[in-house]
Amino acid sequence: MNLLTLSLIAIVPIITILIFLVFLNWPASRAMPIALVVTALIAMFVWGTDGSIVAGAAFNGLITALEVIFIVFGAVLLLNTVKESGAINTIRRGFTSISPDRRIQAIIIAWLFGAFIEGAAGYGTPAAVAAPLLVAIGFPAMAAVMAALIIQSTPVSFGAVGTPIQIGVNTGLTDQPLVLSSLEGAGMNYADYLLQITTNVALLHAVIGVLIPLFVVVMLTRFFGPNKSFREGLKVWKFALFAGIAFTVPYYFIGLLLGPEFPSLLGALIAMLIVVPAARKGLFMPASDDLFDFPPRSKWEEDWFGALNHEPEKEEGSQRTISMAMSWLPYVLVAGLLVASRIIEPFTSLLKAPALVFENTFGSGITTTSTPLFLPGFIFIVVSVLTFFLHRMKPATYTNAWKSSLKTAASAGLALIFAVPMIKIFLNTSLASDKVSAATEALAGQNMPLVLAESVSVVAGDFWPIVAPAVGALGAFIAGSNTFSNMMFSLFQFGAAGNIGLDVQQSGFVVALQAVGGAAGNMVCVHNVVAASATVGLVGKEGALIRRVLLPLTYYLLAAGFLGMALIHGTINVWLIIYAVIVIAYLARLMTAKNGLTTAVLR
Repeated sequence: MNLLTLSLIAIVPIITILIFLVFLNWPASRAMPIALVVTALIAMFVWGTDGSIVAGAAFNGLITALEVIFIVFGAVLLLNTVKESGAINTIRRGFTSISPDRRIQAIIIAWLFGAFIEGAAGYGTPAAVAAPLLVAIGFPAMAAVMAALIIQSTPVSFGAVGTPIQIGVNTGLTDQPLVLSSLEGAGMNYADYLLQITTNVALLHAVIGVLIPLFVVVMLTRFFGPNKSFREGLKVWKFALFAGIAFTVPYYFIGLLLGPEFPSLLGALIAMLIVVPAARKGLFMPASDDLFDFPPRSKWEEDWFGALNHEPEKEEGSQRTISMAMSWLPYVLVAGLLVASRIIEPFTSLLKAPALVFENTFGSGITTTSTPLFLPGFIFIVVSVLTFFLHRMKPATYTNAWKSSLKTAASAGLALIFAVPMIKIFLNTSLASDKVSAATEALAGQNMPLVLAESVSVVAGDFWPIVAPAVGALGAFIAGSNTFSNMMFSLFQFGAAGNIGLDVQQSGFVVALQAVGGAAGNMVCVHNVVAASATVGLVGKEGALIRRVLLPLTYYLLAAGFLGMALIHGTINVWLIIYAVIVIAYLARLMTAKNGLTTAVLR
């Protein structure tokens, strides 16, 4: 088979997901089993992958799915604990005291607090924390998850204390002969090169990410406002831009000076210390007569609701008064313990010790390990138990928190136990030598994602920097992780850059574009969407969510591609002017058209 045929076969699992999940709007619990079967059949009977490898990959995916369910359960349990204790009422009043405007609340909780949690834990944790918190203060479940997914972009490359760079990019490039020989020829060492890539990633994200808070609010007002208008979101552009700059400027300089571990973590902390006091003082805030709120609950559309929205509106624990500091203490403990678990020894090593090890599963050569104590879910559960004592809860109310949390986590399980194994099989495919022609024999042994990337690079040619972020996003969509996307494609991106005549430093920018695109791909990866939806009891609406975040995803990938092209080739005037014209034209459309986007894409 030639490259075109192989590429068409490799894309079938992705097309299957898009057809059933996005276009036909099936729930993930129905769409993903079909995608799993299709992927397994193609892997074995078309791609030529050994059945034992397919079985081993599926088992590995099953264990990973159970770990994700564990994280979902812990996040929801913590929320339900603070709800049952009555602390959520204090938190709700606290945000209202900053501003009753839902746009401002979304920026502070989703963008700033979510970015901080991403820096501490990563792996979709911000959505698991921020989305339920937004629902708890009165957001529709669909709106809360959408906002939490959109911010899964700028902070992601440095999430989990820099894991996507330190583990993802580093694993993809380290000790590779092609990389080492190229660096030797340029008189560079690998450590400095990885730091250079880190700086490039921070620069790209800082420039592009400054508009993400604005995207959050315009999407919020367009799809969940009484007037369904983008313009209502654009009215708070000053505050949104202020919040974007407050995060991305320190974020960039921390990446430049300290490396990949702390840009998201410390950048978000600094931003919160700047933005929240400024908001309390009314700086850049909307006028008091121009506040935005959702329609009355009786007018909400049916697909806005999640299980948490359907709970009776009452003051949980209304007979008790819990101070603001004590109400926020559980989330402060979560952030502190997450950071400590990632950077303090021997605490980190103890938690990372595998509890389960399955070596050479089904003779596949795939080893599956599980470290439940290192997962954020364990931290959530520990803090929930501590909250029971700190908030002096009654056993009966705490039991209610556990019951409702188990029910919510179980609703996510059916989709995840099919989605993650499908992803693992896709990644572990190995193209049999008898399936390739003489012209494509170099592809023997490659998995489906790498074959797809190879075909895209052939088509793109010199315009590869524009396409590179989309490859990173594809990897994240498939693998459910920026880290895994970087592992898969960093070396490929480096090689593709060399093939079009770029030098080592320019190739570092292409690898950075991979990392940036992989971060943005977290907005739409099925893994994140299903898990985030489950935390608020929003089941079966995954396709609608993916459609709604396509606009910010497209912005991120195009902005990264054009900016990367400009920086690599030094044609800033040409490429940035082209991109600026596109952006200005589109913003003009938003300002003049109430519906803003075509119904073909987003309705």
